[in-house]
Amino acid sequence: MINAEQALKERIKELTCLYEVSSIIGDTSQDLIQDTLKAVALSLKKAFQFPIKTVVTFVLDKVVVSSDAQLNNELKIQSNIKVFNKVEGLLIAEITSSNTKELNFLKEEQQLLDNVALKVGNLLEHLEIKKRESCLKRQMEHADRLSILGEITAGIAHELNTPLANILGFAELLRTDLKSNKTALKDLDKIIQNTIFSREVVKKLMFFACKMPQEIQCVNIIPNIKNAIDLLDATFRKEQVKHLVKIKDDALWLRADPVQFTQIIFNLLMNAIYFSPKGGLVVVEALQTQKDIILKISDQGVGLSAEALDKVFQPFFTTKPIGEGSGLGLSVVHGIVASHKGTITAQNNPDKGAIFTITLPKP
Repeated sequence: MINAEQALKERIKELTCLYEVSSIIGDTSQDLIQDTLKAVALSLKKAFQFPIKTVVTFVLDKVVVSSDAQLNNELKIQSNIKVFNKVEGLLIAEITSSNTKELNFLKEEQQLLDNVALKVGNLLEHLEIKKRESCLKRQMEHADRLSILGEITAGIAHELNTPLANILGFAELLRTDLKSNKTALKDLDKIIQNTIFSREVVKKLMFFACKMPQEIQCVNIIPNIKNAIDLLDATFRKEQVKHLVKIKDDALWLRADPVQFTQIIFNLLMNAIYFSPKGGLVVVEALQTQKDIILKISDQGVGLSAEALDKVFQPFFTTKPIGEGSGLGLSVVHGIVASHKGTITAQNNPDKGAIFTITLPKP
């Protein structure tokens, strides 16, 4: 039993602790979370009746922070740390002594532990909210950049279409006038080939800018997925890359342009094959939720750098060597998905490689 004076001293210690803890967590950030928990543990330790014999420990996910060397005594109290009403960790106080019969925790000390656990839970909620806000802000900025690029690209593509058509038309006319000049015909063929190539680049730019005409219809996308894989069967074998299709449903219905949807699959598969090692596996997965159709294509390549994750859907950005990629394939995919009111994201797999996830609204 403790007398009134001792009880008052304990209450003062507890109030001082709560003030210190509020001050400590008020200035913290995600990068300093372990240091913050250590400081809170040391402050909390001082507030107990037997501070020298008390050890305070935070257990959060895979992070364990303790005021002293960890113990495994029978005499301990603990509080759950809840983040968004879900238990995410524990706050534990233990007494180290060979004779624990003489020592025990006060009822008020359990209340103090509960209060601190609540404050730490609020801190973790606040940090998670800030993290989500930051992520959302980056996504919005990225979407704004792509939107501006789309407007600029559409203008450029429109301006190039007419002169390219003229070059191609006049070049075809010249072929009839230069039938007898084989050297000139060879040069003219190069002009025609390069003009056709340039026209295809413009078409891809217009896909990115969502300016291509569409033939929207209700379509079961499973045959389209399988057709795209069949078209690339020889490429898979040539590059010694395996593929696996994971589709449980018999039908997945979308309102979409079948040709453009096939182009989405084709471009993503080509990209996955290119970055896959010999013997690597490309996984194509399609599933549905109540509102959406979700398509995932993953590879076992080197994955995406931080810069690539930020710019992967921008036109002309490529990580391929010069001459091996125009940097338009994924921007075309983005444009088609956007025109179908869907979203596409790129991220790295936990093990290795990259995964592209497309979400499209069901009809």
